Amino acid sequence: MNLLIVEDSKELAIELKEFLSNSGYICKIATTCEEALDEANSNNYDIMLLDLGLPDGSGFDVLKSVRKNQSKMAVIVVTARGELDDKINGLQLGADDYLTKPFALTELQARLFAIVRRLGGFAQNELELYGFKLQLHDYKVSYQEIPVKLTKKEFDIFQYLVLNKNRVITRLQLTEHVWGDILEVSSDSNFIDVHVRNLRKKLDKHTTLEWFETVRNVGYRINI
Repeated sequence: MNLLIVEDSKELAIELKEFLSNSGYICKIATTCEEALDEANSNNYDIMLLDLGLPDGSGFDVLKSVRKNQSKMAVIVVTARGELDDKINGLQLGADDYLTKPFALTELQARLFAIVRRLGGFAQNELELYGFKLQLHDYKVSYQEIPVKLTKKEFDIFQYLVLNKNRVITRLQLTEHVWGDILEVSSDSNFIDVHVRNLRKKLDKHTTLEWFETVRNVGYRINI
């Protein structure tokens, strides 16, 4: 998942990026309203962590613009302003959650995970389909209780396709959400196909994959 950290404290922004990158998120930092809006308008982020006290304006203005133009992106307001009126205002403007500083990184992680589940339409830590079980917290996969050894990238691909069940996910979308900035990778590279092929081989050892569809010249879809 791609995550935009909008935070004017460089120390906190770096801390958040390091922690969340280790949790599997692809993170980028913006330190002003202008940078945040430029990023939100030019890239497809799944989630934004939004500070309110920015040097060139209010995070509420960013939230208003995001909700006007990027309605699918989830937003968690992360701020030292814990007054009830600010919380109400943020939620009314379309924030998905509101976290007051200081906070534990594990609490932020839990709130992010709740949003990821909600975006995918799942309510549990475990996803199950056709005998396979994905444990989202532990990055583990099993088939009828038999462990399936996947690399981190293979797990990320599998999880992303499952969370976007019944939707065609293009190769560029997989690149962007699993590897980061799509501009860093040639669009005609076959490395996505190589990773998906390896994933399918490992899954296919346990059962046929009629539900794992390759959409020719486009991408992939898991049908549930």
